[in-house]
Amino acid sequence: MYKRTMELDPGRCYQAILTRDRRFDGRFFTGVVTTGIYCRPVCPVVPPKFKNMRFYACAAAAEAAGFRPCKRCRPETAPGTPAWVGTAAVVTRALRLIAGGALDDENVGAMAERLGIGERQLRRLFAQHLGASPVDVARARRVHFARSLIDDTNLRITDVALSAGFRSIRQFNHAVQRTFGASPTALRQRHTRARRRQAVTHDVGVIVRLAYRPPFAWAALLRFLSLRAIPGVEVVAGETYRRTITVNGALGRIDVWPDGDAPALLMRVQLPRYDSVIDVVERVRRLFDLDADPLRITEHLRRSSELEPMIDALPGLRVPGAWEPFELAVRAILGQQVTVRGATTLAGRLVRLLGTPIECGSDGLTHLFPAAETLAEADLAPIGLPRARAATIRALAVSVARGELILDAARDGEQAIGALCAIPGMGPWTAHYIAMRALAEPDAFPATDLGLRRALGNGAGPLPAPAVTRLAEAWRPWRAYAAMHLWVGEAEVQHSMEEAS
Repeated sequence: MYKRTMELDPGRCYQAILTRDRRFDGRFFTGVVTTGIYCRPVCPVVPPKFKNMRFYACAAAAEAAGFRPCKRCRPETAPGTPAWVGTAAVVTRALRLIAGGALDDENVGAMAERLGIGERQLRRLFAQHLGASPVDVARARRVHFARSLIDDTNLRITDVALSAGFRSIRQFNHAVQRTFGASPTALRQRHTRARRRQAVTHDVGVIVRLAYRPPFAWAALLRFLSLRAIPGVEVVAGETYRRTITVNGALGRIDVWPDGDAPALLMRVQLPRYDSVIDVVERVRRLFDLDADPLRITEHLRRSSELEPMIDALPGLRVPGAWEPFELAVRAILGQQVTVRGATTLAGRLVRLLGTPIECGSDGLTHLFPAAETLAEADLAPIGLPRARAATIRALAVSVARGELILDAARDGEQAIGALCAIPGMGPWTAHYIAMRALAEPDAFPATDLGLRRALGNGAGPLPAPAVTRLAEAWRPWRAYAAMHLWVGEAEVQHSMEEAS
C-alpha cells in the first residue's frame, strides 16, 4: 500500500476500493475531483472512475486539498490512521504530541524545538509523509471530534466548541463550515433527537464513542489491567474500567466499556465542566491503544513460531498505555523485585497515604494519584517500601517536578530509555516497561523480565536474557506487542486452568 516515503500506490488503493477491503479502512482516503468529496475505502457508494480519484494518507491531507467529508461513510469517524505508525520517527512522535494537544497552546516552532529539529524540517517531513501540515492535522483533530459531539450528544454548541479545544466560537464556526460545508447548528438540525444516541447532563456526564480497528482482545486486556489497577484510583468490574481523573484542575472520573453494536468503546466522562473532553479522549485512546493496526502488527509477528499460537489465541491484543505517565512510572518502580499483587498492594498504600481524596461514588474510587511535587518531598517508609526503591521514586518525582524529565513522546525510544536509566535505581527493565506503556513506544522490550524468559523457555526454565534479546530482533518494530502476547498468553493459560477447576 505504501512506498518507503509513504506515497500511496494508486493502483493498490483503487483495488482496495473496488473490493471494499476493510483491512484498508483508515489507511488512506480518496478524494473525488468531480464532487469535491473524500471517502473511506469502504464507502458504500459506487466507485468513481480511477482518473477522477486522488489518494491521501490522512483525512487532514484530503481536507487541506479542498475536499469535504462524505456524508455516507463519514471518513472523519475512521479510527486513527495506521499509516502514521512506522513513518519517519520524528513524524510519529510529532503526531503523538499533537494528539496530546501540543498545538493547542504552542506554535509549530515550539513543538519542533521539543522534537529537537527545526520548524522548516518538521513541515517538510509532514508534507513528505502525510501530505498535510502540522496545523492541518491539529485542526482536523479538533473539528472531527467536534462533529462527533454535535451528532452524538446534546451538549450546547458553545460547550462543544470548548470541549473540542477551540479557543473561540468564531474559530469553531469557521472550521466546521470549512470542513463540512454547514454550520454547527445546521449539522445538528440534520440529526433528530432519536439519532443523537446519548443525552448529556451534568449529573450523568458526557458519553463518547471511541472507534478502533477490530479485532480487539478486550477481555484479556481488561484482566491485565485488573491485576495492576491501583486501589482507590482504578477499578475493573465486569467489562468496565473506571478511574479517577483530573483535567486542568477539575476532578472527575471516567467509565469505559465495550459498545455491543460497533467496533468501539463507550466512555462516560464526569467533570464539573466539559471544556477539555478532547484531551480526555486522547488519553483514553492511548490508555487502550485504540489507534493500533492489529492486522498489520499480527502479520509481522505471526512469522515467529514462538508467537504464532499466542497471537492466534488472542487476536487484536493491545499494549495498554497510561492515563498519566508519571503514575505509571511510579507503579513500575513499585513493581521492582516483587509480584504483581505485591506491587498493587504497595500502590494502594501509597495512594491512601499521599493521594488526594475525592468524592466519586461508592464503587471504590476514592483518591487521585499523588502528584510528582507531593512524592518529591514524601516519606515513603510507612508503606513498607525498601529504602532504595523509595529513593528511586523520590529521584523520579524530583526530576519530573523540576521539568528535568518530561514523560512525553518528544524523544525517540532510545533517548527516552536512556533518560529514564539515568535516574538512580532505574534499570533497563523498568525503563523499557515505562517506555512501552507510558510513552507508547511500540519497540520497547524488557528483555530481562522473568515472565518473558519463562514464556520463551518452553517449560525448560527461563531463557537467558541475551538469548531473548537475540530472538526478539526479528520482532522489531513491534516488540512491545510481542511482550504483551508473552505476558498475557501465560496469564490466560493460568486463567483457563483456574476456571476449569
